Amino acid sequence: MADQAVAGAGDNPHVRTLDALVIGAGVGGLYQLYQLREKGLSVASVEAAADVGGTWHWNRYPGARFDSEGYIYQYLFDETLFKDWTWSERFPSQPEIERWMHYIADRLDLRKDIDFGRTVKSAHFDEVTSRWRVETDAGHVYDTQFLVACSGVLSAPLEHLFEGEDTFRGDILHTARWPAEGLDLAGKRVGIIGTGATGIQVIQTIAPEVAELKVFVRTPQYVLPMKNPKYGPAEVRAYKDRFEELRDSLFTTFTGFEYDFEVAWDDLTPAQRTERLEDLYGHGSLKMWLAGFGEVFFYEEISEEVSEFVRDKMRARLKDPELIETLVPTEYGFGTRRVPLETGYLETYHRDNVHAINIRKNGIAEIVPYGIRMQDGTVHELDVIILAVGFDGSTGALTRIDVRGRGGRSLSEDWAREVRTTMGLQKHGYPNLFLTGAPLAPSAALCNVPTCLQQQTEWITACIGNVIASGKSTIEPLQQTEDDWVAHHDETASATLIGKTDSWWVGSNVEGKPRRVLAYTGGAGAYNDKCKEVAESGYAGFEMA
Repeated sequence: MADQAVAGAGDNPHVRTLDALVIGAGVGGLYQLYQLREKGLSVASVEAAADVGGTWHWNRYPGARFDSEGYIYQYLFDETLFKDWTWSERFPSQPEIERWMHYIADRLDLRKDIDFGRTVKSAHFDEVTSRWRVETDAGHVYDTQFLVACSGVLSAPLEHLFEGEDTFRGDILHTARWPAEGLDLAGKRVGIIGTGATGIQVIQTIAPEVAELKVFVRTPQYVLPMKNPKYGPAEVRAYKDRFEELRDSLFTTFTGFEYDFEVAWDDLTPAQRTERLEDLYGHGSLKMWLAGFGEVFFYEEISEEVSEFVRDKMRARLKDPELIETLVPTEYGFGTRRVPLETGYLETYHRDNVHAINIRKNGIAEIVPYGIRMQDGTVHELDVIILAVGFDGSTGALTRIDVRGRGGRSLSEDWAREVRTTMGLQKHGYPNLFLTGAPLAPSAALCNVPTCLQQQTEWITACIGNVIASGKSTIEPLQQTEDDWVAHHDETASATLIGKTDSWWVGSNVEGKPRRVLAYTGGAGAYNDKCKEVAESGYAGFEMA
């Protein structure tokens, strides 16, 4: 199908007419673009950044790296593509990851179909033409039948959280907007707000080079030590030889990782449980969280026992009672928030130049020209302030765009009332709008990202192909279909402890955001089966017109 530069554009030379438009050129967007192009559709991607990579383009902060093993953070649709790239270590760092993203774009010749440096401002569905009109901040317009949002789970950084940010006379920046040229921190007084996965990576990395590092800690995290060996020829050959195994198994596990929950808590004696916990802890990966004991997500008593095991490990490393009080979680259970991997993070606080500031006891009042003022009036003088304060997860990338469906209904207004989707793939009232990494699917938080995004984009590609083959123009879920999925999602989530814990997983980090567990908690494997059932039924519960 031909890509028309001006068709239907009137006198606007910037309108481009397409069969499909993909928002984003990250892990999901690149594969989605490739698939739709292979089907013969006229398709383009629009990307705000200057190059491909998505998360791995923007997150250049010191210490940024995978906490999924590199060999499973891969595309699995092409064996040669998989095997022609070699990772240098188990958990590669951002520069290497970005090079991998460039390798993918070059091997698949994708850049020619990506419009870089364009931020989508609005996307409106035209009920007369049954097409989407998408506009960028620079006035470029796309007229497209299908719109696929691969805009990222964690791509909308939280901003303007503190009074006085604009008055600070030093450097102040969010980790997700780290300058490509880097930032010289040597010998400077640095403050970092936030100790989630990103904050932890920054803290353990920059502590040796700065003159002073003050860490403002609100919510302590359970952490697991990362084991990150370098790979030689033998290790590379070993993981590449597993291609077929990984391709066939990753899409069936609970979280899209190579490991899964296999042992039941009640099947082991107390001594055996401790032995297994020690083995999981020593694995140096997320296995303890994502393939340890599934019961930690459901039963308070078991959650507390496992949580106390991890706390004891952390206390033994921290030693100092004040540090233990500040940095060891006690108010929520292990695994009900994202569990970061770390390398010497806890020991970093034993350095003379590192200070942990418990802002649960004495909160941040405002940012002033020379630092951060606390509620008791204390001012911490700083040269640099790093904001590791997180994102408007799963919904934020789209609610920052003026997305309007049938009858002019607004997606941001809909989600401000209640966060709802149909399987995280579509939304009632928004024909031909497809979603990835969206709420109510595992990809929103509880899945190895490439595993779930490959599955979702392949489903979307097949669905679009079905619409075209049927001679129809649009597809969207019925209201009842969405109601049924939301009810199933909530019933599944309510059985867990996740919804009882404040975190971005439930939207509690964003003021006014309706509370709902964002990720489907029934498991990626079960979700994949449900998606297949829908497709095999001829998209029962979805209306084509």
